[in-house]
Amino acid sequence: MDQTDANIRAECLRLLTGREHSRKELLHKLAIKGFTRERSEPILEALTAEKWQSDARYAESYARSRILKGYGPAFIAYELGQRGIDLEKTPSFDLEALAESVGGWMAVLRQVYLKKYGDGPVPNRNEWAKRSRFLLQRGFTNAMITHLLKNTSNTF
Repeated sequence: MDQTDANIRAECLRLLTGREHSRKELLHKLAIKGFTRERSEPILEALTAEKWQSDARYAESYARSRILKGYGPAFIAYELGQRGIDLEKTPSFDLEALAESVGGWMAVLRQVYLKKYGDGPVPNRNEWAKRSRFLLQRGFTNAMITHLLKNTSNTF
């Protein structure tokens, strides 16, 4: 291992001691520091083999924080994809099981809804549409939203 490889490894370890990072994030941050992808890839492979870096661990940490902030499955899956996590190729990570650990997606949806709108009735169709759009932007599915809104007290 030459000096450049040692610098790449040191930079990766510095980043990973602060928080989990995806492989894509690490490659991007190393590129900003001036390290080439060709030099960085073998070092990242070694760090992954040594269990310093794990995309599954990163995905779980990231998804848990987003669930706790009230985001739905579509939003979280999209953001993970943007960060280089392919949910199909990360079999040790299960977004649904993670959501179940906090009561399931409907519990998260209900919590977000009640925080924003309270438990009052939905007064009219325009308000129904407005609330639906908000929840869709948070990453919940149409089916989940419809189920929630139909079961809220005194919908129009």
